[in-house]
Amino acid sequence: MPRYALKVEYDGGPYCGWQRQRSHPSVQQCVEEALCKLQADAEGIAAAGRTDAGVHGLGQVAHVDLRKDWDAFRLSEALNYHLKPHPIAIVQAAQVEADFHARFSAVERRYLFRLQVRRAPLTHERGNVWRINHRLDLAAMQAGAAHLLGRHDFTTFRSSICQAQSPVKSLDELSIEEIALPHGVEYRFHVRARSFLHNQVRSFVGTLERVGAGAWQPIDVKTALAACDRAACGPVCPPQGLYLAHVTYPQDPFG
Repeated sequence: MPRYALKVEYDGGPYCGWQRQRSHPSVQQCVEEALCKLQADAEGIAAAGRTDAGVHGLGQVAHVDLRKDWDAFRLSEALNYHLKPHPIAIVQAAQVEADFHARFSAVERRYLFRLQVRRAPLTHERGNVWRINHRLDLAAMQAGAAHLLGRHDFTTFRSSICQAQSPVKSLDELSIEEIALPHGVEYRFHVRARSFLHNQVRSFVGTLERVGAGAWQPIDVKTALAACDRAACGPVCPPQGLYLAHVTYPQDPFG
């Protein structure tokens, strides 16, 4: 059967996360139900990453096997028709080789976290960013982030329910940019690695926010990392500012 890669964009707010669960709606469930409108016995889909409840997708990738030889554009259009009114969209589809796997073929994942500093409550961006109302020191956060780059035991920044076999990971990028807004400032955290531990990015951002606020010094991040103890981590920030932004493969299936 032909195999298809799907690039999926979604608002994670209404869902329990990507992965299908029995008692709560998930993004995976919605996409699979749309696929079953095209092929009643369509098999389940596999994705590049299992985003948590409230986490968004800009470039999630999934794959599925279908009997019909679909034109990629028509497949995405048909799925988007059946996904209405869910805040989920198939932004691209492509036929791929039979050995392509959305998760295991991936060589890099990129996450974006958006944090806004403003006094007024959020309106248009509500549910899409983490809002705080105190100033942050960009240079201090960047200095703290530098201690996390490279290959480390990230036990401190790993959820207690993480199922990864090892806490040792390589972090290739953790950069922070500051964007002036009409009524505040937005900080964008760009995080890049081959793979991540559960809650790793949110643990990073929550800890670095404490550095930016002056509650921690940048060197405290290095101390926390070396402790290899979850209790040494700063607060874990909320999920609504986190986006799975991009998944990289040896050959871009959508290129």
